[in-house]
Amino acid sequence: MRNFEKPTRSVAVSRNTMAATSHPSATLAALQIMEAGGNAMDAAIAACAVQCVVEPGSTGIGGDSFVLYAANGSDKVIAYNGSGRTPAALTAGWFEERGLTAVPRQSPAAVTIPGAIDAWTRLHADHGRLPFGDVLAPAIRFAEEGYAITPRVHRDWSIEENVLAADPTAARIFLTGGRAPAIGEVHRQPELAETLKRIAVGGRAAFYEGPIAQDMVSYLNSLGGLHTMEDFANARGEYVDPVTTDFRGYTIHECPPNGQGIIALLILNILSRFEAKGDPQSPDRLHVEIEATRLAYAARDAWIADPDKADVPVAELLSDALADRLAAMIDLERALIDLPPFEMPLHRDTVYISVVDRDRNAVSFINSIFDSFGTGLVAPRSGVILHNRGQSFSLKPGHPNRVAPSKRPLHTIIPGMVTRNGRVEMPFGVMGGYYQALGHAHLISKVLDYGMDMQEAIDLPRVMPTSDGTKVEAESTIDSATKAELERRGFTLSPAQDPLGGAQVIRIDWDNGTLTGASESRKDGIALGV
Repeated sequence: MRNFEKPTRSVAVSRNTMAATSHPSATLAALQIMEAGGNAMDAAIAACAVQCVVEPGSTGIGGDSFVLYAANGSDKVIAYNGSGRTPAALTAGWFEERGLTAVPRQSPAAVTIPGAIDAWTRLHADHGRLPFGDVLAPAIRFAEEGYAITPRVHRDWSIEENVLAADPTAARIFLTGGRAPAIGEVHRQPELAETLKRIAVGGRAAFYEGPIAQDMVSYLNSLGGLHTMEDFANARGEYVDPVTTDFRGYTIHECPPNGQGIIALLILNILSRFEAKGDPQSPDRLHVEIEATRLAYAARDAWIADPDKADVPVAELLSDALADRLAAMIDLERALIDLPPFEMPLHRDTVYISVVDRDRNAVSFINSIFDSFGTGLVAPRSGVILHNRGQSFSLKPGHPNRVAPSKRPLHTIIPGMVTRNGRVEMPFGVMGGYYQALGHAHLISKVLDYGMDMQEAIDLPRVMPTSDGTKVEAESTIDSATKAELERRGFTLSPAQDPLGGAQVIRIDWDNGTLTGASESRKDGIALGV
C-alpha cells in the first residue's frame, strides 16, 4: 500500500489554464470544460460534480459548499456561503429529551439542509458561461457509465464499511458483498446519475422542491427526523464579504463565520509576530505553529457560530491586540499547560478545488459531507448521501454554537485566496476537517515566509494538536530529532491516525504570464494546465 505521507511530484506549469483537485478525473473535467469555452467557475463546478461521484466518501450533492471568486485577475474577491441550516422544528430541547450530550453521527439530527446545489446553481447563474447541463455532463457520465477506484479513495472507503453496512441503501450502492470496491474496480451510481440529470435540466428547484427533496425528507422522517419540504424549499445560501488579514505584504482572504476561515487568519496573525528563519520544520518553528493553533482553536470553539443567531466578535478576533496577547503566551522552552479547552473531532473528508482560466478568473472552491460518507445515510430513490454537518453544533447551554432552529453550525470547510498589488495571486485550500485552519496558515507561511515552491510546502511533514492537552498528532515523516525535542518541551507526540490534510493551490505569475499548480501528494489528484 502506498505511503500517502511521502512526497511524489513537482509543480505543474502552464500558460493558459490550470486546475488542481484531489482526483485526476476531476482535474481533467475542469480542463475539458475550459477547452470547450467554459470559464473557471464552470470548470470548478464541473470538477466538484465529478468528485461527488468518484470520491463519494469525501463529498456529495447532499453536502455544503463555500467559494471565493476573483474575476478577471482583480483583487476584488467575493465569497459565497453555501452552508445549510437545521430544520425549523429542531431545538436543543429535542436532544435534552433524549438524554443526548452530543449530536449522533448516524442520525437524521446530524443532517442540516444541504447547501451545495443551491451554491452551484447560484454561482453558475451569476458567473458561469456554459449551459448548466454541459457543466454537469462529465459527472453524469461517470455516475452512469462507471469510474475506476483510485488508491486513496479505496483506503478511505474501506474504513467506512461498517457505517455503510448499517444503511440498506448505502450497503446496496456502495458495498459489494459487504466490502468496499477494490483499487481498479469499476463502480456505478445509477440513482445519482438520474438525480444529476434532473438537476441539469431543472436546476435548483429540481433538488429542493421536487421528487428529489421528497425522497430525502421522507427517508429522514422515517428515521425520526424533523425535516420538511418547506425546510428544503426555503434553503438559501448567500454572498458575504470575505474577512482578510495582511501577511508579509500579501492579503489573505477567507469566508467569514460561520466558517473557521477567520481562525486561519488568527493563526497567521500570531505567526507574523515571530521571525521566520532557518529550517521551516525546525523544533522552534513547529513549536510556534502548534501553540498558535492551540490558542486560536480555543478562541474558535468559544466564539465561532452562525452570525445570524449569535454575536461573533469578528473585529476582535482579527485585532492586533488579540494577536499580540496570544503570541506573548508562547514560550519556546515549554508547551503551554493552562490553555482553554477546545473540542476537535478529527473529520477529514472534503474536496477542495482550485481553478484559474485564460482570463485569470480565479476560483477557490470547497465541498464537503463532513465525515467520510457523512452520516452513512443514503436517500433510497435519489442516491443522495446525507452529510452529518450537524455534528459540529454544541449542545452546551448558552454556547454561541448551540443547536437551534434554522441555524447554521460552525463550519470547518474554508476556501482561501491571496491577493497583492491590486491583483489576485493565489487561490488555495487545504481540506481536512478541523486541520484546515492550521493547514492554511502552514501552507501560506511556508510559501511566503520561506520562499518554498507550493509543492515543496505541501509535501512537508505535518503535525496537528488535538483537544487532549499537549497531545500532538505527527506524521511518520517528521524528523526523529525534531520529535524528541518537541517532547522534551512538554508535547506528547503520537502517530497521526490518517494523513493530515489535502492541499490544492495555483499561483499566477503575472510577470511571465504563466500559472503554477500543486496538488496534494497524500491524495490521488493532480494539478494540470494547458
